[in-house]
Amino acid sequence: MRCAVCNHKDTKVIDSRISTDGVSVRRRRECERCGFRFSTLEEIELLDLTVVKRDGRRENYSREKLSRGLEKALEKRPYTDVGFQKLVHKIERDIQKKRRGQLTTAELGDIVMKHLRLFDKVAYIRFASVYRSFEDVKTFESELKKLLGEKKRELRASKRKKKV
Repeated sequence: MRCAVCNHKDTKVIDSRISTDGVSVRRRRECERCGFRFSTLEEIELLDLTVVKRDGRRENYSREKLSRGLEKALEKRPYTDVGFQKLVHKIERDIQKKRRGQLTTAELGDIVMKHLRLFDKVAYIRFASVYRSFEDVKTFESELKKLLGEKKRELRASKRKKKV
């Protein structure tokens, strides 16, 4: 790693810390020439993953494209940058668990929806309406009923826990 100040090629790692979610490492470094200290962030990058589109075209996986889609679904919704990064990491972790060199857009969309559903229900509905091509109000209403049913089950479960 080159020094950000003097561009010297030799820096030493002073301290390393793993993030709380375990998917990145923050390293404190010091330049051996000028003594400047700086931090770097190291995280896993998905390489050699091909996404197979519905029409058969193939594209390299792009974290930026995933992030843009999530940001669009989360537009005007409350979330933190840290929460957003954790969401992206969880999605990418599930992609890595597949241990395959290619993934269909349907598989990728299902992974995204699984995590978005837990992260923000409104964003989930937005994403699902585009991903699943909701064509009418009935389809939209059906998806909302599923979410509301889950919410009712969660409330009943939390009430049972409070009684115990």
